[in-house]
Amino acid sequence: MRPYSQVLDQLRNAGLRPTRQRLALAKLLFENAPRHVTAEGLHGEAQRAQVRVSLATVYNTLHQFTEAGLLKEVVIDANRSHFDTTTTEHGHFFFEDESRLQDIPDGQVELVSLPDLPEGTTVKSIDVVVRLNNS
Repeated sequence: MRPYSQVLDQLRNAGLRPTRQRLALAKLLFENAPRHVTAEGLHGEAQRAQVRVSLATVYNTLHQFTEAGLLKEVVIDANRSHFDTTTTEHGHFFFEDESRLQDIPDGQVELVSLPDLPEGTTVKSIDVVVRLNNS
């Protein structure tokens, strides 16, 4: 099996051209999945792995992977997003002191009801982020 064959297939199946930088970032992201990353964290990993890529390219690639369905973006606030390699619906714990996400185990979040939706709208998704402090 070629070193990049799995991520090469993932990119092609998602309709993305497998450029050198996309392949290298996909390898870092998906070989140790499931995981949560920030653009800055992935950029640091790329630098340590001697992958020459700018932070702007990392941001662009993460957003392209998200649009293609390979990642899920978890918006923490206006200035912070994490990217999750698990794209199925699930909630997260956010450890504010560590700026770290952790999956909430399946079946532990129960949504009992929704408010009446404005006319002409449908629910696209529901994001559950439980913010935690160390006490």
